[in-house]
Amino acid sequence: MFNMQRAAIYIAVVEAGSFTDAARTLGLTKAVVSANIKVLEKELGVSLLSRSTRQVSATDTGERFYQHCLRLLQEAEYILNDVRGEHSGLSGSLRITTTSEYGVRVVVPALAAFSVRHPQLRIHHLSSSQNDCLISGRFDIAIRLGQLADSSHHARLIDQFDIYPVASPDYLNTLAEQNVADLAQLARVKWIAHSRLSTPLNWQVVTPAGENVFFSAHNPAMIMADSASSLLAFAQEGAGVAILPDWLVKDEVAKGHLIRLLPDHLFPRQGIYALYPNTRHVPEKVRAFIDFLQSRIDNR
Repeated sequence: MFNMQRAAIYIAVVEAGSFTDAARTLGLTKAVVSANIKVLEKELGVSLLSRSTRQVSATDTGERFYQHCLRLLQEAEYILNDVRGEHSGLSGSLRITTTSEYGVRVVVPALAAFSVRHPQLRIHHLSSSQNDCLISGRFDIAIRLGQLADSSHHARLIDQFDIYPVASPDYLNTLAEQNVADLAQLARVKWIAHSRLSTPLNWQVVTPAGENVFFSAHNPAMIMADSASSLLAFAQEGAGVAILPDWLVKDEVAKGHLIRLLPDHLFPRQGIYALYPNTRHVPEKVRAFIDFLQSRIDNR
């Protein structure tokens, strides 16, 4: 029979990189940790760890087993929390990762309100411009923006938003034409681009005539950044043109601090997705928060 406690010890060893540090984290002796790993390897008939004088690391087989253990323990925790929650409301912890910009504007206010409704639920929010792994990061939910790549996780579309090119009046004043009148001129501007996008300067654009055309910048981006807030700051300082989400720049556009370029052209709408691990048992806390967030977005 699979021993969940032994699996938890194995996870601690892999993450700590040593028996001593894992033992300290778990409150066990090094001998107990080592003995459990030996039993586990004997039961499986494989070597899970590569040992050296200074550290231990997972073998290829051990890494796969580590990922499976994470999923199993996460699902076990989901089930226990749901059983407890039937009598005392949502409890345990909810780990969620978002981009910093959308997190601060939309997700964090929703989490704060959700926390008031469920005071026994501990909430952990991580702001990151990276697409953190849900399993290794032990996240219950990830809020992802843009075009969703193929994923083994469940995904729910909760909203959509427009993107468009913007620039400051100061930057436009440096152009010979003093404005950008068509896609050909837009292709020649100085670009500020998002480093996490595989093709940040190639887009399918719908023209005022309803034609779907492929837009590509003539030159590579002169400035790259890994967050939308950095792109916004560069654009505000007159460093060039950036394609940014409407929810991030609409106030600056309304104030005249930024100019929306080619407003009669439509860049592809982007999605906002709630991703959660593809487990047999979806915990109530995950379903409840996604429904709560969806309701706030729909009623804003």
